[in-house]
Amino acid sequence: MDDFWVFGYGSLMWRPGFAHVETRKARLYGYRRALCIHSHVHRGTPDRPGLVLGLDRGGSCLGLAFRVPGELEMEVVDYLRERELVTNVYLERRVGIRLVDGASVTALTYVVDRSHGQYAGSLDVDHAARQVSASVGQSGPNVDYVRNTVEHLKALGIRDHWLEAVAARIGQTDNAL
Repeated sequence: MDDFWVFGYGSLMWRPGFAHVETRKARLYGYRRALCIHSHVHRGTPDRPGLVLGLDRGGSCLGLAFRVPGELEMEVVDYLRERELVTNVYLERRVGIRLVDGASVTALTYVVDRSHGQYAGSLDVDHAARQVSASVGQSGPNVDYVRNTVEHLKALGIRDHWLEAVAARIGQTDNAL
């Protein structure tokens, strides 16, 4: 059985939770990392939904690709489905990604389902910052989620200018909201 790849763009990058034999930076074209999913439990409530990451259409996303031994495919896929498909806001996809050395491979990833009720759509920086600043869920303040994500991305050498702008705007509006 051949090895396969998993593409991570958020917490999967620093907390994959599955066995893999190689990790490389990779770019996915046609999708971008975005705070495009309303969180009603972990980072918000139904009355004050928070925002969490999803892969939304357009642009590109720099993330990490994990090479998984083929004999672990079903175990890893089962784990990822349990982790990512809790509310079915994500769609499981096999997508083409480009590794940093230029090689193209197919990877398993999860993209936002735009028809799902939790889809927040494309938000501008100010709207996202206001919503994040006002939301707290079972896993804590939404502000912490965004700031921690930006810190983890920077530690991995990955810049996400839109997400960094949201985090910076949160810092300017914490007391004003």
